[in-house]
Amino acid sequence: MITYDLEPGLTADEFIDILERSTLAERRPVADRPVIERMLANADILVAARDGLQLVGVSRAISDFGFCTYLSDLAVDQAYQGQGIGRELIRRTHEAAGRGTTLILLAAPKAESYYPHIGMTRHDSCWIIPRQIEPYVA
Repeated sequence: MITYDLEPGLTADEFIDILERSTLAERRPVADRPVIERMLANADILVAARDGLQLVGVSRAISDFGFCTYLSDLAVDQAYQGQGIGRELIRRTHEAAGRGTTLILLAAPKAESYYPHIGMTRHDSCWIIPRQIEPYVA
């Protein structure tokens, strides 16, 4: 049975492991542990899906809890995909942020067809400044 819970203390090791098992590691700085640790420490919402003690899914979001919530990571172990875990992680993330917020996410190329399937609406106006790699300063 899959259980879900807010896990603000999720460890970097567990997060990196689920990113790798979900293929999201291809687009995340998993080799840069200080960045991963900052990603976790500064997240407003971390929702975990577990099968027993094993982490099988995670969502990581940043929110102002009033107007918008950016769902920055949605990772589900490939062996557990197709069971509704991603949909439930999204639902619980939005619930934790407040249903009055707009949930925003940038889809990974491999997942673009998934989001309309679960009721999300495509928005064609997204603009970014790419990440600049800077040396870590403690």
